[in-house]
Amino acid sequence: MPDELQQINAGVERQVNIVINNLLYQPQTTADLLTWLHQQFPFTRFQISRQVYMGVWDSLLYDDYQLAIGVTGSESLSNNISLLPLGDISWQFVVAQNHPLASHPAAVLTDDMLRRYPAINIEDTSRTLTRRVAWLLSGQKEIKVPDLSTKLACHLSGLGVGFLPERLCRPYVESGALVARSVVNPRQPSPLSIAWKNAGSGKVVSEMAEIFKQKNALVSGFLRMVDRPAEQKKIV
Repeated sequence: MPDELQQINAGVERQVNIVINNLLYQPQTTADLLTWLHQQFPFTRFQISRQVYMGVWDSLLYDDYQLAIGVTGSESLSNNISLLPLGDISWQFVVAQNHPLASHPAAVLTDDMLRRYPAINIEDTSRTLTRRVAWLLSGQKEIKVPDLSTKLACHLSGLGVGFLPERLCRPYVESGALVARSVVNPRQPSPLSIAWKNAGSGKVVSEMAEIFKQKNALVSGFLRMVDRPAEQKKIV
């Protein structure tokens, strides 16, 4: 019996499609994961997609994706989908060091102060579910960019204002390139999870769920911006 047929008979999928939240996406970690998966399951074909906000859920619910890394929330949107909470993304309001708000004398910035400057946002990629807007005040100009790296660059250049993941902007705040400011309406932490389909999934999806449960170093790069539950307990 050919090796490929033996693998299929053993419950290994022919094709596994994985969607990753833009907030967690890391090219090198993705490449490392694909390399490992190929070594473990040489006859399985793999496809990776990067989506934003509800676009991650959209891919899992309505497209042919079996596993999602970084769905929003900590509860499943379907009885056919299992969920494993990863932790929270903490947000920090930041501006460039030369931005007018960086040296504003107010201890806490009001919405009226903020709406004078463009909000830098990444557009939700959902096609079926209701799209979400990360942060935008009434009457405020919005500038949409395709990914987190571009959003960070726009903040650093002083183009606009908004929230960035605290772990992403921390080194820039420490260096002085970005200035963290307190605002009247801070953005609440965003819980993220991995999710996978129960029906039709085989050994590949099960193995991937397991390495996340074990916090395997192979996937640690995806979690560098996440405050994980275990870490939060240590702080308390």
